[in-house]
Amino acid sequence: MLRVGLTGGIGSGKSAVAARLVELGAVLVDADQVAREVVAPGTEGLAEIVAAFSEKVLDADGALDRAALGAVVFSDEAARRRLEAITHPRVRARTAELVAAAAPDAIVVNDVPLLVEVGLAPTYHLVIVVQTAVATRLERLTRDRGMDRAEAERRIAAQADDARRRAAADVVLTNDGSLAALHAAVDTLWRQRLQPYEHNLRQRRVVPPSGSGDGVEADPGRSEQYARLAARIRHALAPADLRIDHIGATAVPGLAAADVIDVQIAVPRLADADGPLADRLANAGFPRVPGHWWDDPRPAGRGRWEKRLHGSADPGRPVRLHVREAGSPGWRYALLMRDHLRADPDQRAAYLLFKRDLVDAAPPVGDSGTARDPWFDEEYLRAEQWAARTGWRP
Repeated sequence: MLRVGLTGGIGSGKSAVAARLVELGAVLVDADQVAREVVAPGTEGLAEIVAAFSEKVLDADGALDRAALGAVVFSDEAARRRLEAITHPRVRARTAELVAAAAPDAIVVNDVPLLVEVGLAPTYHLVIVVQTAVATRLERLTRDRGMDRAEAERRIAAQADDARRRAAADVVLTNDGSLAALHAAVDTLWRQRLQPYEHNLRQRRVVPPSGSGDGVEADPGRSEQYARLAARIRHALAPADLRIDHIGATAVPGLAAADVIDVQIAVPRLADADGPLADRLANAGFPRVPGHWWDDPRPAGRGRWEKRLHGSADPGRPVRLHVREAGSPGWRYALLMRDHLRADPDQRAAYLLFKRDLVDAAPPVGDSGTARDPWFDEEYLRAEQWAARTGWRP
């Protein structure tokens, strides 16, 4: 099932987004609610907290006094870690139960206020961040929650800033306008991305990149997009620790490229790309592309370089994921081509004159191999000379 992480700073309107997603059909797992549930009166979680911190953390009714507990752990790192050792495994276990209880075709939204702070982003197929100007958040907190301004400022400062959240976000919903405008944005996201993503994920269907990319400008944000993809892939393949690289045109700063991220995974043997590894990638949103795949050798005439090819089930983020044997000619060529173009501005300019878009050097989904134009053989020879001259190693 599609798992979506939802987060945003205090006062951003995250709860309004969660409520709208539920109205549209999502299954909501609220992390704050789960955290309260696992330490409710009569639970083993509360009993263990009392054993660790005494009955001073209980209120008159025997429930957890969160303010009293906060006072104990706020400035004591060891105490905070002891508390987390009690609560976090229970929250994870209860969250897993709620997710497992959802229908196989569900879109499960996990509302986690500190998703970015605790590093959970790679565990989801998609991360939504609700972003609102600080001035608007302060106004909401003082008006709607009765906080004094100093307390509201303190609460905002204690969380991740907008830049850090944006870096973790696949989708940013700006909530500086009306509730109707926010609902309209959520509805569009649901219809155009979440529902198709869920269907593609369940059917293990790849969304092919569209168009050739001619005329597309360089986008510095693609390095952050790659970083999110790589973190998601690493999480999916754990405990295996395989080398993952950003390759292709989007890996070369300043180079115009089609809107598709090329990623390379190195496996010890190509046979390792089959079986469990392929299933893990598919479950993480990167299904195998059917058929046999290879790269044309450089220089030509030396036999095809076999690989495995995966794509993305997410209609909002086209991906080509090339699985190649570590140390193989195809693996080395992808890294050499990238690094040579990164290092040589003249060759970048020559390439732009030649074709505008390095992405054509790798097979689009639905084709059988890399670009066969002689320019790439010539570039390969130039790159090899550069590697020998500079001592480059992959």
